[in-house]
Amino acid sequence: MTAAGVGPLGAGRPGKHHQRYARLACVVVHRLTSALVGPLVAVAVAGCGATASSAPRTGTVNAAFAGSLQLVMEKDLGPAFTKAQGYAYQGRGGGSLGLAQEVLSYEITPNVFISVGPGPLALLEPKYTRWALRIASSPLVVAYYPKGRYAAELTAIRQGRLPLRDLFTLLAEPGFRLGRTDPATDPQGQAFAMMVGLAARAYGLSAAVARADLGGSNPGGQVYPETSLEAQLQAGQLDAASAFRSQAVQLGLPYIALPPALNFGDPADAAWYRAASLRVSATKVVHGSLLDVEATVLGHSDQAAADAFVAYLAGASGRAILARAGYSTPPPALLGASAAAPASIRRLARTG
Repeated sequence: MTAAGVGPLGAGRPGKHHQRYARLACVVVHRLTSALVGPLVAVAVAGCGATASSAPRTGTVNAAFAGSLQLVMEKDLGPAFTKAQGYAYQGRGGGSLGLAQEVLSYEITPNVFISVGPGPLALLEPKYTRWALRIASSPLVVAYYPKGRYAAELTAIRQGRLPLRDLFTLLAEPGFRLGRTDPATDPQGQAFAMMVGLAARAYGLSAAVARADLGGSNPGGQVYPETSLEAQLQAGQLDAASAFRSQAVQLGLPYIALPPALNFGDPADAAWYRAASLRVSATKVVHGSLLDVEATVLGHSDQAAADAFVAYLAGASGRAILARAGYSTPPPALLGASAAAPASIRRLARTG
């Protein structure tokens, strides 16, 4: 008997009697396996496990996500989800503010969107979504090249043998090669620039040092695409770079941890982050926010696959992968219009 229900009497959809006899045959075979071992028994047992539920699921997750998630999404979460659920997966990383603009201009049509911080998702509301699921957070750090010319000083700061204040005077040294992302398109780039401003106040740094930390008269010389910044650092083309702790952990890079008041990663300091601000253009000022990882479903295609993927991120398997990759994984929190989220996701999350 085959999985399609084709027997010696002919092909076609099996009737109730055929299904009853098939189940009975499987019971008999399983009882015999304790006493009989052989190829025919193995084939029969394998056939008994074939049901409609084991058929491959159709549909594709088309995820757009912050570039800092590139490694964990493409290497771990995407393949693990496909293996567990059967849906196909494809992804696209980049600055999440820039990706949101591409959605709005119809350049891309993802059915899952994952941002760092709430700003990118706010651009998509309420046209494309009215809710988001907080699945993780990852504090801002300064990663560095372990064989660079400033590695000894940076290691001393990391180990606490030199004060953290020295990090910012070191970044201002002529010739120090610092990389960061574009604040016009990426929340990490915005947070890093605001972090320098907060550090200047906290440690009494001069305005000249703070400006030099961010490139002085050539700030654009520090800016790299989010998806390639850490690769530039790994190759030794930079001395240090803005990073999320998760990126440094996944890439095996040494990093200097920042205190909660500067790392934009502690929910308890969310109000303090909001007090920081940055002018990103002649007409736009942005305020700081908690750099959490938020996911939502956009109504472009394959709704079932998209819902399943976001639920997977918030479930035990997804959270375990994120934790191993260096993310903090507090209980998932549903943000915005929680009633608009799919029931499968509402069951996994508390209202935030």
